[in-house]
Amino acid sequence: MNTRKSIIHLIIGPALYFAIWQICAGANLTEINAAKGLGVAAWMIYWWVTRPVNITVTALLPGIINALFDIVPMEDVISQYSSSSIVLIFGSCLLTATWSGIHLDKRISLKALSLIGPSMKSQIAVWLLSAAVLSNMMPNVVVVAILTPIAVSMLGAAGYKDIKTCEPAVPILCAIAWGSQLGGAGTPLGGAMNITAISFIEDYTGKEFMYVDWITRMLPYTIIVTVLILLIMIFRPMKTTSLKGTKEYFEESYKALGPMSRDEKISLALFIVAMLGSFLRPLYADLLPGLVPAYLFLLLGCLNFVIIGADKKMLLDWDKAQTEVMWGMLILFAGGLALGQILTGSGANDAIASVISKLPLTGGLGTIAIFALFAAIISEMTNSTVSAAVTIPIAMGVTQKMGLNPIPYVFTVCMAMNYESLLPVSVRAISVGYGLDPDKLMKSGLPLTLIRLLIAILVGYITMILWPGFGIL
Repeated sequence: MNTRKSIIHLIIGPALYFAIWQICAGANLTEINAAKGLGVAAWMIYWWVTRPVNITVTALLPGIINALFDIVPMEDVISQYSSSSIVLIFGSCLLTATWSGIHLDKRISLKALSLIGPSMKSQIAVWLLSAAVLSNMMPNVVVVAILTPIAVSMLGAAGYKDIKTCEPAVPILCAIAWGSQLGGAGTPLGGAMNITAISFIEDYTGKEFMYVDWITRMLPYTIIVTVLILLIMIFRPMKTTSLKGTKEYFEESYKALGPMSRDEKISLALFIVAMLGSFLRPLYADLLPGLVPAYLFLLLGCLNFVIIGADKKMLLDWDKAQTEVMWGMLILFAGGLALGQILTGSGANDAIASVISKLPLTGGLGTIAIFALFAAIISEMTNSTVSAAVTIPIAMGVTQKMGLNPIPYVFTVCMAMNYESLLPVSVRAISVGYGLDPDKLMKSGLPLTLIRLLIAILVGYITMILWPGFGIL
């Protein structure tokens, strides 16, 4: 981008912020802070799309703007940059920081290539389905944090060192990010957004929510959308149809590495314990209530600093850690969380929801479509958890005023909110942090987002009509 265009985009970002602030507040459409919150979102999204500065710099805007204009309490914004999600990603980076030095990344990568094969269709299918299955057992962010570095290492072993310019990286990294969200919708264990939804349902029903009720009601959507997204990704025209090398070549390269060293076994064991510990969390939650996956990853990652390797040195020192940790990714992820905090804390989301509640809704297909669209937009701008906290109370309140059972509408909202594919925030920040071009992320994700949203609307409406017990818990 030339200097003139960069300057224009730099100016338009804050101009959008002030314009939305003045227009919304001046017309009494929202409270002043809510108008500012909407302006922050517009500024950040515009800069993320046009990129007059690095996307990581844009992720710092919530703290800067909030310090200047006092939109929400500052600690609410800054705390997002050290949240448990950030700790989890940091711990994941520490766990894998030793891999390049002991060649464990190469071993895992060659093994994956020899098993999956170089075909891009096979690669997409395996990564998407693996992420979907794992997300039925672990939060989305954990799954993406686990699989993405493995996929990047695999691409490196196949000869693709620069992920940003690597054509095969786009569908593979997108398959991991999107697959995690497809699977995450199918079970309450998929993330905080589903737990948030369940808490609203329990408040409404006054009784314990059974996880089997979630699984059975979300199963039709999960199956349909996973199969359709997989088919679209596989049969979409691709410039590269196969990774460099053959399956036989990767098998021979793997054998040439010889047996695993002691250091490799230790590093791999720590990684596996972290993964299993996240999955088996319910078994020790009462005994160690504070050891959630984020701090389990951090604990195991820090063990690398105190375990002595074969060379009589620690497996990891801080100098090595500083070069291996994806600091930009941490800030980018946190920026999305901070934006969500501003939108929620300023009342901007409530203002949008208030507009929706005033629409002439009848409870039919149009109502479902509006709720689903609202949930999807909030998810794309921030994350699914924010979307659940904002959208579900509105859907429940509006439908109850209409004398309708809100439960079917809540599940439809959950279908719509459990998918994020456009902006470099939430779990997508992990993929972008590893080198995925944000422009390619948006270009690849837009048609799938529209298709997936349509599926959520149709499945939600059809099941509500044809399944008499869909709204009975």
